[in-house]
Amino acid sequence: MNDSINIAQEALAAANNANFVANNVWMLVATVLVFLMHLGFATLEAGFVQKKNVVNILFKNIMIVCIGLISYYVIGFNLMYPGVDGGFFAFAGFGLSVPEGAAGLIDYADGGYSYYTDFIFQGMFAATCCTIVSGAVAERIKLIPFLIFCLFFVTLLYPITGYWKWGAGWLDAKGFYDFAGSTIVHSVGGWGALAGAILLGPRLGKYTKKGLKPIPGHSMPLATVGVFLLWFGWFGFNGGSVLSADPGLVSLVFVTTSLAAAAGCIGAFLVSRFIYKSYDLSMALNGILGGLVGITASADGVSVVSALIIGFVAGVLIPLSVNFFDKIKIDDPVGATSVHLVCGIWGTIAVALFGNYDEGVGGLTIQLLGIVAVGVFTFLFAFIVFYVLKITIGIRVDAEEETKGLDIGEHQAVAYA
Repeated sequence: MNDSINIAQEALAAANNANFVANNVWMLVATVLVFLMHLGFATLEAGFVQKKNVVNILFKNIMIVCIGLISYYVIGFNLMYPGVDGGFFAFAGFGLSVPEGAAGLIDYADGGYSYYTDFIFQGMFAATCCTIVSGAVAERIKLIPFLIFCLFFVTLLYPITGYWKWGAGWLDAKGFYDFAGSTIVHSVGGWGALAGAILLGPRLGKYTKKGLKPIPGHSMPLATVGVFLLWFGWFGFNGGSVLSADPGLVSLVFVTTSLAAAAGCIGAFLVSRFIYKSYDLSMALNGILGGLVGITASADGVSVVSALIIGFVAGVLIPLSVNFFDKIKIDDPVGATSVHLVCGIWGTIAVALFGNYDEGVGGLTIQLLGIVAVGVFTFLFAFIVFYVLKITIGIRVDAEEETKGLDIGEHQAVAYA
């Protein structure tokens, strides 16, 4: 009898261990995919800026990852996951505190992943959030003030708002739902981008007395590669947010994510053709990204048809939003505010309209509360940091340097010989 019990216990332990290994491996693969998104952002932004600013935009994207990972290790991780439920702010201490033995491995997250895997996956998200700001302020911001802003953004702002939902803070307690970050990642980055773009002002020659003067990017092939890399990375961004290798749920997330991206492209293509009377590749590319951002809040809990609707609406919003920001003279070279802020808000609202969640979770009132709370806090935080930098060390390069290009002015180098 005892032998049979021991054999059964050993078999159960082996099965649990195999399940843990599968879950942890998938989470690490997802981490790699999210890391690859930084290459996607870098190539997308490089393609959308002028040739004279390519080195600068690539340098910023490299530094964001490095600053983001280190600052998230030192402060951000324990600020975002302090182990205190229902609060507005809490901090569990500096650095990493790895639980010993099984507590940091198979027992850490109900067999979903290890402590170290949790940190590195979430760290990639943190750096991604700040990358959104980079494109919106491109071609006229000084390098050092921007990097200082990134340090504050990733070290303090992102973890605090992330705690509100993902760290079991007050928004989570109220039932706010954001599966993979339409608000917690994308809108946060979008609000920061908006604050920076407002305080910087438009690029020279963008808005003239005769009207809008387009400043096209120098390489649409690079931008296109960037979008496909981001789409590819999004399988880890959304798929990894299942927080296990659950076959059914991961598969569903892959399908809803892809269909929303495709529908976003179609929506942007149709509306931009109507508005601009042309087949605008940049709008189609941003339509894909808009669809991806839109579905990110609810990819685990909507039907295939709903995913198509969410993505299509997000794509429709892209050219409308770009047109609106141009009318109020907010210059965003890559469309980050339209893609990440506007579509992030839409995706968060879509949870209430299309999501299939437990009662009391993701209702329209709480979703709107989350949008407003995160939006106000993020915009004010980013605006204050940018403003202090503006009145102290300055945030914008002078007209001569902007005309010559930041590659020469900031780096004494060019991207193309």
